[in-house]
Amino acid sequence: MEQAKSKEKDKYRCIVCGYIYDPEKGDPDGGIKPGTSFAAIPDTWVCPLCGVDKNSFELVRDYEEVIP
Repeated sequence: MEQAKSKEKDKYRCIVCGYIYDPEKGDPDGGIKPGTSFAAIPDTWVCPLCGVDKNSFELVRDYEEVIP
């Protein structure tokens, strides 16, 4: 159960531009409400900075520093 909670809070980084998707913030301008996990984002969603699709994102590991 705790692992599932962790996945809901996982952050993802765009490998093209470095944008970090943070589920706590969501992407309100892109129609994604705060609290939405990356897995729950529709496949039609694109990076708000460079426009690539979800396949161009990678999981940010816990030990990596995320600079807002």
